[in-house]
Amino acid sequence: MRKKIQTVYQKSVAFIALTVFGAYRSFAQSAGGIDQATSEVSSYIDPVANLIIAIGAVVGLIGGVRVYIKWQSGDQDTQKAIMGWFGACLFLILVGVVIRAFFS
Repeated sequence: MRKKIQTVYQKSVAFIALTVFGAYRSFAQSAGGIDQATSEVSSYIDPVANLIIAIGAVVGLIGGVRVYIKWQSGDQDTQKAIMGWFGACLFLILVGVVIRAFFS
């Protein structure tokens, strides 16, 4: 009876050791993939942030021209248009800055 308990104990210890070792090796392999993905995503951050800031600048220029045309024609909702275009331009520029700060 004692020998049976000892055999079961040895088998369970061996099983636990193999399970822990296998899990450790799988985590080590996935960490390399995560590091590779992180470096690949990081290489795209600056161009994407610059593109978003450039789109914000273009939106700002178009908005400025549209607001100027409204103002020259005497529209009453010029302030509403200014706030809308300014908000859109500010949002795009801040998104570009936040993306760069978040991923850098």
